[in-house]
Amino acid sequence: MSSVLRAEHLTRRLPGAVPVTLVDDVSLEVQRGEFICIMGPSGSGKSSLLYLLGLLDRPDSGKVWLADKDTSACDDNQLAAMRLAKLGFVFQFHFLLAEFTVAQNVLLPMQRLGLRDGSAAAEHALGLLDRLGIADQAHKFPSQLSGGQRQRAALARALANDPLLILADEPTGNLDSAATQNVRQLLRSLADGGQTVIAVTHDHEFAKAADRVLGLVDGRQVVGWRP
Repeated sequence: MSSVLRAEHLTRRLPGAVPVTLVDDVSLEVQRGEFICIMGPSGSGKSSLLYLLGLLDRPDSGKVWLADKDTSACDDNQLAAMRLAKLGFVFQFHFLLAEFTVAQNVLLPMQRLGLRDGSAAAEHALGLLDRLGIADQAHKFPSQLSGGQRQRAALARALANDPLLILADEPTGNLDSAATQNVRQLLRSLADGGQTVIAVTHDHEFAKAADRVLGLVDGRQVVGWRP
């Protein structure tokens, strides 16, 4: 079975008089339907690694293959197109656009990709919101939602283009315990349904829902990390 994502020997450094290594020789292979958590101390390179895997940043050395495509040869426009079509992102802060309703926020990635017409896109958006339990909030604005509801809306937006992979950076870092548990269960259920998920977290309880945990310390993988 081919992997959804494969990374080999990723290294990322910040240049300067004293260069700072953010990610140091990390390799990873991810299969369809896996739920993987990345954990480690603050400053260990967790988010930096996620940005490399999500094609938001380029490594200084090493490569990322997405659906068997070597992304190192892609230009910035090609990487942007791959992110739009194949990746979905969820961050600690939801980044929903305040001037649009929840449904309109979910529609935006579909409108950019252009694979669904207006009625099909609207139906898909409402279906995602229903799947995540917030269909009744579709016509509200983000400011009218609770923190947990906003994060569910952000997850619906991430799923809008049927991505190969969901990448989440501290998706529960701004939520209370009840909303955290809800988002954890949602991501677990997505993986159980065949969706692939990689999440950065500092929450040990959250990480227990994952199939495996990648530990990082000072940018390097730690063998045998346990949440």
